[in-house]
Amino acid sequence: MNLVLLWTDMLVFLLVLAIISFVLVARRREHMRAPWRQVARSRMGMAAAVILVVYVAIGLLDSIHFHPRDHDASADQPRYSADVISVFDWIMDPVRSKVEKTYSAPFATHLYAKETVRLPDGTQDRIYPRLEHGGAHLSDPETQRLTDIATRAGMGLIYALVIWLLAVAVLVGWQSRGLQQPFRRRLADIFKRRTPVPWDVIIYTGAVVIVFISLATQLAPHYHIFGTDKVGADVFYQTLKSIRTGLMIGTLTTLIMLPFALFLGLAAGYFRGWVDDVVQYTYTTLVSIPGVLLIAAAILLLQVYMSNNPEQFSTPENRADLRLLFLCLILGITSWTSLCRLLRGETLKLRDIEYVQAAQAFGVSHMTILTRHILPNVMHIVLITVVLDFSALVLAEAVLSYINIGVDPSMNSWGNMINSARLEMARDPVVWWSLAAAFIFMLGLVLPANLFSDAVRDAFDPRMRKLQNN
Repeated sequence: MNLVLLWTDMLVFLLVLAIISFVLVARRREHMRAPWRQVARSRMGMAAAVILVVYVAIGLLDSIHFHPRDHDASADQPRYSADVISVFDWIMDPVRSKVEKTYSAPFATHLYAKETVRLPDGTQDRIYPRLEHGGAHLSDPETQRLTDIATRAGMGLIYALVIWLLAVAVLVGWQSRGLQQPFRRRLADIFKRRTPVPWDVIIYTGAVVIVFISLATQLAPHYHIFGTDKVGADVFYQTLKSIRTGLMIGTLTTLIMLPFALFLGLAAGYFRGWVDDVVQYTYTTLVSIPGVLLIAAAILLLQVYMSNNPEQFSTPENRADLRLLFLCLILGITSWTSLCRLLRGETLKLRDIEYVQAAQAFGVSHMTILTRHILPNVMHIVLITVVLDFSALVLAEAVLSYINIGVDPSMNSWGNMINSARLEMARDPVVWWSLAAAFIFMLGLVLPANLFSDAVRDAFDPRMRKLQNN
């Protein structure tokens, strides 16, 4: 295995390290831990967090890229393929490598459209040909398919139950040991909702996730769960691959947007005067430019550059990765204005508070005042805005890809799936499963992100905390 470092891979793991560092710092400071404890007490927030963790795990596995080893090479002189795949691709190889001829419906054993084939007796007829991989293990699909699907689904449910029971036993055992509490009592406290953290909700949500993964593990290697697209690629695999793109758009755009919003917002509110005028003029001008036109112009410039310099991109993955990074950069540049306005207004209020004026009177430097007194008191606005903007950015990628100015067409994304489904919906019969799969998985990410952001907003907003305390 020969590792490949893409720009987006390095940035996403840099973001992971930053989050881990923030967690370590927050654990040692009570004023930073208290709001997160309130988030952990939210039943809806914790249910959403479990689902988000699964999405993030898939995205991280899909962010470790490498050149696979050539199977024809000898052990003494290993050679590597020119293809670039991820760890997630390697795990999903039983599904990824099974490509059909063209469209097939979910759980089908035959193609979706009739074709003219030559029969053994030399005559020709229009029939629905058998799929090469979907249901290929069945000798008589007409009578065996439903029974086989039910049997495999039943085995998946049994495996899911066993795994869930083991996970619950390990979780309760770990907690009972840490709290020096009997196992049965801790188990009763959890399911009778006598714990500060809603572990029962976490366990139930985890059960749903385990069931879905277990069913997919049993069925996906033998059937196309969400059918196949025009070129015969598995739609279920495409939807899972699109998770990384959605997460990258939501997280990397935030990482690019934060420095602009923090620096300019705090500077405008604290220094006021001509600094405030320049910042206001800048974001007012930027907001006046239609964002779609700015993004389209930037993407077209990038395409011209890549076309004129093909030697700089050794693989198609590098081209697609650069376009994704450039899209995140453009979205970050065009989306910092709203947070900048909020930070400017909050800094204007904090600047006139007594402890800030006292620091100024004692000759404390402006940078020290900004970092020690202003910034910590606006972080709740930053966190609330970041989690709220994440869902909007994921949806923005789908819209931009739909109008062909989003990610590279070769990259798996929900927007590209929706864009391709636009023509499929006009077919007769209608090919509906690509659009349905993209909708389901996008909803599975955006809805939990919105629910989790609501919990974060309630925990970090000082006004909400006052209402809850009263």
